[in-house]
Amino acid sequence: MGRLHLLRSLFAGGALLVTAQGASAQQVVNVYTTREPGLAAPLFEAFTKATGIEVKSVFIKDGLAERVKAEGASSPADVLMTVDVGNLLDVVDAGITQPVTSPALSAIPANLRDPAGNWYALSLRARLVYAAKDEVKLSAITYEDLADPKWKGKICIRSGQHPYNVGLVAAYIVHHGEEKAEAWLRGLKANLARKPAGGDREGARDILGGICDLAVGNSYYVGLMRSGKGGADQKKWGDDINVLLPTFQGGGTHVNVSGAAVAKNAPHKDAAVKLLEFAVSPEMQAIYAKQNLEYPVIAAAEVDPIIGALGPLKVDPIPLVDIAKNRKRASELIDKVGFDN
Repeated sequence: MGRLHLLRSLFAGGALLVTAQGASAQQVVNVYTTREPGLAAPLFEAFTKATGIEVKSVFIKDGLAERVKAEGASSPADVLMTVDVGNLLDVVDAGITQPVTSPALSAIPANLRDPAGNWYALSLRARLVYAAKDEVKLSAITYEDLADPKWKGKICIRSGQHPYNVGLVAAYIVHHGEEKAEAWLRGLKANLARKPAGGDREGARDILGGICDLAVGNSYYVGLMRSGKGGADQKKWGDDINVLLPTFQGGGTHVNVSGAAVAKNAPHKDAAVKLLEFAVSPEMQAIYAKQNLEYPVIAAAEVDPIIGALGPLKVDPIPLVDIAKNRKRASELIDKVGFDN
C-alpha cells in the first residue's frame, strides 16, 4: 500500500483527516500496551507519519491496571491496549478508563465495543475447530457438537482454564445457561483424547500425530503456522489440517479481541481518540490485522489471504461484555467438572 494512498484514506465514514502538516497541537500520545511491541509498531509508525503526533509506547507484560492506578492523576498514559475482552473489562472495573465516542469508532459493531464507550475492539481472533483431513469429513460443525459421544477419545484442547477456553465456556453460558453449559463441559471432557495441555498449535501437531481427530484452536494460530512464521514443522501442522468455523446453534462463531481504551487521566485525550480512530480506518485495519494474522473489526477492511481462505466469518452477535461478565462462573464450572484433571 502506498503511503500517499494511506494518507488520503485515514479515517472511514467521513472522519476528519489530520495530515502531518496540519497536526494537532498535541504532539504526543503515550500508549501502555500488553501486546508485543512489534505487533503495534506499524500502526504507531503510520499514525505518526500521517498526523505528526509521536507515539511513545510502554510494553507492560503484567500489571497494567495496577501500574496506572498507582500512578493516579499524574499517569502519563493516554491509551491502554490489551488482548482479551476480560482484560479490557478489568481496566474499566479498575476505574482507569474514560468513555469516548466518535462517528469513526461507532463503525465498530456494537457487540464488539463497550456500550458506554470505555473500550473498543481493534482486531478479532476466532475460536475454531481443526480437523484431520483424512479422518473427518465435515464441512460444518457447531460448538454444541463437540460434546457428541461420537467424538469420544478424539478431541484435543489446551487447559480449560486458559482465557481462550474460559471465554468460550462463558459464551456457552450466555447462549444456553449454566446447567446446559455444565452438561456440555462434561460431554466435551468425556471426548478428550488426552489431558488438556499445551497450546492451540499443539492440537494441530497432535492431529498430525494421530492422537486426535479434532482440536480447538484460535484462527491466528492457523495463520502463524501456515505462513511459516513458526518454522517448517509448524507449517506442516497447519497445512495438514482442515479448519472449520464452528457456530453456536442459532448464533455465530465465538471471537475474542485485542482492543484499546482511553485512560481516565489521559493528558493528551484528543490525540488518544485520533489514534483509536486511525486504528479502525479500513486501510489501517488491514495492516494491523495482517501483522498478527487476525480478523479486522471493520467489514470494509481487507482480510489477509491466509485468514480469508478459512472461509467467511459470521461473528457471534452476543455482546462481548455479556461473555466477560460470565467468566468467573465459567471458570468455576471448569473446575467443578474437573476438566483439567
